[in-house]
Amino acid sequence: MSEDVRELLLSRIKDVPDYPKPGVMFKDITPLLADPKAFAALTQTLVGLAGRYGATKIVGLEARGFILAAPVAVQAGVGFVPVRKAGKLPGATLAQSYELEYGTAEIEVHAEDLAAGDRVMVIDDVLATGGTAEASLSLIRRAGAEVAGVAVLMELSFLPGRLKLAEALGEAPLDALIVV
Repeated sequence: MSEDVRELLLSRIKDVPDYPKPGVMFKDITPLLADPKAFAALTQTLVGLAGRYGATKIVGLEARGFILAAPVAVQAGVGFVPVRKAGKLPGATLAQSYELEYGTAEIEVHAEDLAAGDRVMVIDDVLATGGTAEASLSLIRRAGAEVAGVAVLMELSFLPGRLKLAEALGEAPLDALIVV
């Protein structure tokens, strides 16, 4: 990704202090999504990564990951598969629990949407603690598919997401377009 694109993306991410609670600096990507030039640049960058990864399917993580991943799948000419919070998908699903700071959560994917031979790229907006991304990699492999790579718009370097994902990624790459 060029430095011009990185600067464009950064310039469209708004810091919102004390949201959702005091002491948190929220990174709001909605201004980036509202700017067609910035959103197109982000999409094209992720399409390039999908090609480099050899992806045949794109997984988007609920909820902002859907927004980023769907146009990438369309432009890359590959399938889009949503990974949802538990209980949101009808029919047969594969589920994966993961640890949160205070408890556990669960994500699901339709069992028939991923199969042996699929090379799956995971897209999300932010890599923070890495729990959701790590759980998605387990789901992909349990479905018989291969993890092609993980791409995020933003990595929060002060949190352990990259470290947590290291073992789960194996040889698959992790690309963060912006590291803060």
